[in-house]
Amino acid sequence: MAPRTETIRTSRSAVTISVTGRTETGHVREHNEDSLLASAPIFAVADGMGGHSRGDLASQTMVHQLSHSIRPGEPTTPEAVFTAITAANSFIMSWAEQTGIAGTTVAGLALVTLSAQADCHWMAFNIGDSRVYLWENNSLRQVTVDHSAIQELLDAGSITAFEALTHPERNVVTRAVGVETDADPDVWLLPASDHQVFLLCSDGLTREVSTEQIEAVLRSGAADPADRLVELALEAGARDNVTVLVVDSTSVDTTPPRPGYHDNRSLGYLEQTLPRV
Repeated sequence: MAPRTETIRTSRSAVTISVTGRTETGHVREHNEDSLLASAPIFAVADGMGGHSRGDLASQTMVHQLSHSIRPGEPTTPEAVFTAITAANSFIMSWAEQTGIAGTTVAGLALVTLSAQADCHWMAFNIGDSRVYLWENNSLRQVTVDHSAIQELLDAGSITAFEALTHPERNVVTRAVGVETDADPDVWLLPASDHQVFLLCSDGLTREVSTEQIEAVLRSGAADPADRLVELALEAGARDNVTVLVVDSTSVDTTPPRPGYHDNRSLGYLEQTLPRV
């Protein structure tokens, strides 16, 4: 996908977004069951469930529903994202009687407004083990938490991160779109402010490319970081499909100063306050 840049304007701000993306089958799999969506204000990576019938169509259905849930060029709402996930879940489940179980993960990032008075927020969301990362302060921070057997073992302290790399259950996801009646994503809200860079990827990247390698690419200022990251996965063997999106955003407050008061902090800082006692 060729790099693209666009600006989304609201009554309070202007958010300029540049995105690069690439998806590849890899060297082992016969089909690419990954799909990606890069259409501001929403970006997503979906990984069809390998070994199940119609995994590629499941991931395509997920990004199709997300694409049709938004109006291009303006912020969306959390409700629109949830509606798209619910619709995709219903579509995919309806195939089960004819073709057997299919499913997909999804990791996404949407520029949303919570009210007319609030600043824009980035809403990160996921179901399964595709991920959203935030690149800040020259380091990579995973925003989403995997829905996987490995993550549960890590949370319980039963295995180490090193052991997780080769654990026999490393391919097992515990939540996916199209498998159960309810498809509830986990959600994180981050105020859209200043300069932010997000990385969205399927597990085909993180199983082949280390965090240090990813950070080195993002730190390098490469014109197409998504392409370079996929190349690294291919060079490492790419035993799974691999999909990467890099979303680079700059948010500028466009509200004029008001007499006697001007605060350029995002309303998002209020989320960090403690309740009164």
